[in-house]
Formats: sequence, structure tokens, C-alpha cells
Amino acid sequence: MKLSSRLQLIADRLPTGCRFADIGSDHALLPVWAVKHEAAVSAIAGEVNEGPLEAARRQVAEAGLSQRVSVRKGDGLQVIAPGEVDTITIAGMGGALISSILEAGKDKLAGVRRLILQPNVGEEFVRRWLLNHDWHITDEAILAEDGKIYEIITADAVSDAGQLNEELYRDRLLQGQDAHAGSAALTKELLLLMGPRLTAQVGDVFLSKWNSELSKLEKIHRSVTASQLPASRNKEQELSLLIKQLKEVLACLPKVKP
Repeated sequence: MKLSSRLQLIADRLPTGCRFADIGSDHALLPVWAVKHEAAVSAIAGEVNEGPLEAARRQVAEAGLSQRVSVRKGDGLQVIAPGEVDTITIAGMGGALISSILEAGKDKLAGVRRLILQPNVGEEFVRRWLLNHDWHITDEAILAEDGKIYEIITADAVSDAGQLNEELYRDRLLQGQDAHAGSAALTKELLLLMGPRLTAQVGDVFLSKWNSELSKLEKIHRSVTASQLPASRNKEQELSLLIKQLKEVLACLPKVKP
């Protein structure tokens, strides 16, 4: 069994010997791989839809892991009991949905030491939830696979999360990387949007993502500018400011040398 690059990056972030729950597990590929390769001692594959649930059951049975991988039907964190796992993975859904799953299941996070989250879109929702609930982001990864770009956010429950997060999201002034670039303010809001760890060392995939996002924002800006609605003027100003900030920050971020 070989995992996709995306799932492999998630598996690599599992603490050795963990007991973890994979929420929205689909075919239970990650739990089966992790237990089979001794990355985890046990796993729970949670799935709300009947089709993927049956596929997960077959996958676990064929691997001979029914004693160590429990496949459960339920919505979000309903599939686990407090203290049952020490790690949770949630991958392949929108950031707003991941945040709502964590919010609805807050009581199930007792004893959980690590969250490994892979939102398809809306990463800022995830980062904001983690910040507001004293989880500290220890790692962020970004990769391109099958024409899509994915971000993987790893957050740990640590006693000094408040202090660490204050430093992680501290506003900072970036100096241009060449003589033609000026400076740029990397604010808390931009760090939530772009990633406090990802902005520390910028690679090609990150730049590709944000150049694409800028193109989308500029297209929306043109549409809003053409609108005659009074409310569009505020939106136009907001978009103009965001586009300007993003361009300035991207010009000044430290790049990874090829």
C-alpha cells in the first residue's frame, strides 16, 4: 500500500506510537497505513457517509487490522470518546468545516496532544480556531499534487501556547530581498491568511499558490469596481488594500534558494 504524497506528509507528522482518529477517513487508507507501519498503535476511522464507511470496513478487514483499526459511523468527533485518542487528523475538507467540527467536538479533545489538519480551502479559518483555543502551530507544509495545492497544519497542545502564539503572530516588518523592493508589514491577519510558518521560508509551491490567489482577487476587484451598487465601494477598497499588502509581502518574503 502506497499513500499519496498528501497523505504521506500527514502520516509523517503522526507522533510515533500514537492512538489517533482520522475524521472523514474515506477509505481508511491513512489509519491502515499508519498501524501497518507501526506509526500508530491503534486508529479510529470516522466516516459519516455509508459508501466510504463500507469501503473503509473492507480496507481494514483485508489488511487484517480489525483489532487495531476501529471503523465508526458518525459526524465529526462524535466517533470518539474523551481521552480515547491522543492525536486527530482531519483532511480533505474546507477550513470552515474543519473548524466547525473542532468547535462542535471541543469536549472530545481532552487528552489530545496533536491535531494534523489539511484544509482544501479556507486555511485561515483553521488557524484562527487554533489560535482562539490555545493550540500552537508547530509545523506547516505545502505541496502540489495532481494539479492542486494543499497545506498541512500541525498544532500541539502545550502549556505555554498563549505566549508562543503571541510571538508566532507578532506583526513584523519585512525588508525587501533586493535593491528595488521596499519593505512590507506582515500583520497578524496576513499571517493567519498565509501561514506563520509558511511565510518564514517561501518555496515555489507557496509562490504559485499566492500568485494564483492574487489573480483571483484582481478579477473580483475588477468585477466589484464595475458594479454600481453603493456597497461595492467598501468592498472595492478592502480588495485594493489586500491586493496591495499581498504584493508587498510577496516581494519581501525570504525565498528558499533552489
